[in-house]
Order: sequence, then C-alpha cells, then structure tokens
Amino acid sequence: MSERRWAVPAGALDAATAVGVAVLLVVTGLTGPHPGGGGELLGVALLAAGGLVLLVRRRAPRAVLAVTALCAVGHLAAGFAVLAVSYLVAVYGAVRAGHRRTTVVASVGLLAALHLTGLIVHGGPAREIVSQARSTLEIAWLIAAFAAGEAVRQADRRADEAERTREETARRRADEERLRIARELHDSLTHQISVIKLQSDVAVHVALRRGRQVPEALLAIQEAGREASRELRATLEALRDDDTTPPPGLDAVPDLLERFRATGLETDLTTEGEPYTVPAAVGRTAYRVVQEALTNVVRHASAARASVRIDYRPDALTVRVDDDGEAAPPEPSHSDPTSGLGLLGMRERVTALGGLLHAAPRSHGGFTVRAELPTNGAP
Repeated sequence: MSERRWAVPAGALDAATAVGVAVLLVVTGLTGPHPGGGGELLGVALLAAGGLVLLVRRRAPRAVLAVTALCAVGHLAAGFAVLAVSYLVAVYGAVRAGHRRTTVVASVGLLAALHLTGLIVHGGPAREIVSQARSTLEIAWLIAAFAAGEAVRQADRRADEAERTREETARRRADEERLRIARELHDSLTHQISVIKLQSDVAVHVALRRGRQVPEALLAIQEAGREASRELRATLEALRDDDTTPPPGLDAVPDLLERFRATGLETDLTTEGEPYTVPAAVGRTAYRVVQEALTNVVRHASAARASVRIDYRPDALTVRVDDDGEAAPPEPSHSDPTSGLGLLGMRERVTALGGLLHAAPRSHGGFTVRAELPTNGAP
C-alpha cells in the first residue's frame, strides 16, 4: 500500500502562519505587563497587525520586514514588551528571498529604534525599559532567524541547480536519440530511395533516347523519388541540428506548385487577405495539406488543372485546393494499406492544431480539400 502525500498550498501555509503569530503576540501581550485604556487598544492592534501582515511575506518580503519592524517599535512605545516574533518570521522570509543586506540594515536600525524608544517614551525608568527592549528582540533570535532563512535559500538554490542539471541531461539524451534516429534513417532509407530515384531516371532516359513515350506511372515514380529524397534530406538536417533551416512553410508553396507543374499538372496560386506571419506549426501544416492534396490529384484524379487558394483571416488561415478531375481519393482498404492514408494524415495534422478539414467531391466535378487552421491571434 503506497503512502499518500498531502501537499499544503503555500497560500494556506502563509495564512496559518500569519494568524498563528498574530494570536501568539496578542495573547502574550495581554497576559503579561501591559497598559490600560487607549494604549492597550493601540498596542493590541499593532501586535495583531504585525502578525497578519505576514500573509504577504512571499510576495513582498521587504515591505513586510518594514511593517513588522514599525509594529515592534509601536507596541513597545504603547507599553507591550513582547518578543517581536513577527519580525523574526519576516527576517526569515526576507533572507530566503535573497534580501540579506536589506535585512541586516533593517535589523540594526530596529535595534537602535527600540532602545531609543525606550529612552524617550518611558523617561525615568529607562534602564528597565531598555532591558525589556533588549529582551524583545535579542540578537541571538535574529541570528537564528537569519541563519534559518539562509539555509533554506541555499537548499532552494541547490534544488534549482539539480533541476537544471536534470533538464540538461534530458536534453542531451534527447539530442543523442535524435542523432541516432538520423543515423538509422540515413543508413536504412537513403540508399533505397537513391536506388529508386536512379533506376527511374535511367528508365526515363532510356525511353526518351529510344523515342518511346514515357509511361505516366514511371514519371510518377521518378517525381516521387525526387520528392522523397528532398524530404528525407530535410528531415535528416532537422534531426542533426535544431538550428538548420526549418521545415517548409507557406513561403515554400510556390516552389511546390512549380514542381507539380513539371509533372504536367497546371496549377495556380491565389492569395486573399493581408498576409501576415502565422505560427510555424500552422505554416507547416498548410504546406503539407497543399502537398498531399496535389499529390492525390496527380495519383488519383486524372485532373489537368488544380487551383490553390490561401486566405489570411484575422483569426484563421484557410487553405483550399480544387481540381477538375473525375476521381476522388480512395478510401483505405485492406488490400492496399497505403490508399487513403494521405487524407487521413491531413485530417490528423489539421485537427491536432484545433482546425477543421473538409474533403469532398464538387457538385460540378472534381474534388475540394479545404483546411481551416486557427492562428491564435497571430496578427
């Protein structure tokens, strides 16, 4: 049976500390020697205020240090010779927050103020009042509070350094794994893709040299080999170095259309709205949607023309690809595990960004792919 650990919120701990110190000071002040009348009310109020202000000691440690010091001087002047526990807690919090020099200066000033208050306010019996003031804030208690705050601060610093070390170790391991994957991809895929590309280039060259018509399937294999080679090279560069050229985005769409024009597909690009810089993930997804949609057009639609429209809206980027073909992308089947997976991949990419994908035949012929990608207020 595992042990259950209960974490106390910092706010609840600060509230409990503030209330506890306030109650302790008030009870101690009222049970010991204290004045009557208006002085008593003022002293009790200062005792309670000195404790309750500790509620914000994490957010404003130096301000709390100053307020508790003033309350200590105030309740001494009112006739309450009570140990300033609230100031000791404030010293601990200020030192833990790194304000050591401020704490030392404030503590020295407080000691002087307490002695001066005892001499001025209480007049004759100065020796007794000074003794009470010294017992209110003994140097030993100050040193203990200071040392406790410094010890916890050093512990926090070491914990932060350990966390940074763990993050650096995890980042280094991730880099090593990334390089290992790059080596595996290079060793296993680069050679095979190069062979496919080389064989298709040779086959096309031989066919052209003999004056024969090059089959469309062979041209598709040739173009797919080139595209796979480019994609693999870009992937390997990204895996080997995070600072290399990022994956293609919207600015690479014109070049993408130019490559498809080389295959015989007539394409055009239309941009609507005022262009602006979209998030990198949105740009990459838009590029992949256009790429996959045009690939489906070449493979399945028997189309002669395709149009790409990119619409920059205030809160979204819309990408639309229309063609004049006759066939729609096929649904996935068990006989051909790769059929239809391009459309499924597009949908997964778009929905991962919180967008919407519409892919369906057009009423007057052809097929439409439309992706709407939220830009999260990128403009």
